[in-house]
Amino acid sequence: MKFNVDIATLITEIDDLSTFLKAAIAGDLVETLKGQSPLTIFAPDNEAFSKVPAGTLDSLLNNMEQLTGVLTYHVVAGKHFAADLAKQETLKTVEGGMLEVHEHHWLRHGITINDAVVKDANLECANGVIHIIDTVLMPK
Repeated sequence: MKFNVDIATLITEIDDLSTFLKAAIAGDLVETLKGQSPLTIFAPDNEAFSKVPAGTLDSLLNNMEQLTGVLTYHVVAGKHFAADLAKQETLKTVEGGMLEVHEHHWLRHGITINDAVVKDANLECANGVIHIIDTVLMPK
């Protein structure tokens, strides 16, 4: 599905990404998500954030450096659609860490990122693509 808005704007329009949006605002990443460089975002949905222990989430929201590290671990340079991801084994994140990519034909979109299942894929924006995942990814 293609949208003629930037990543940040699309995230504001998806109710199930409200916690991710709150974290992006707290981490001062909204301008990056509005930028010109193409990015791929693995955006945890609200249910994914509900699985994170409350103390951990509160701690992240109050520590800009850690929050930025976690958020940028969900971001990869370039536009990577599900079909492209299926051909990858790893992806380097903006944070500098590596994500493991696995293809599973029995899944709806056929892809996991680390242990996160891609629930909704290929939300194409003017400056990238969003894949909604079911788990918050934590850097190693």
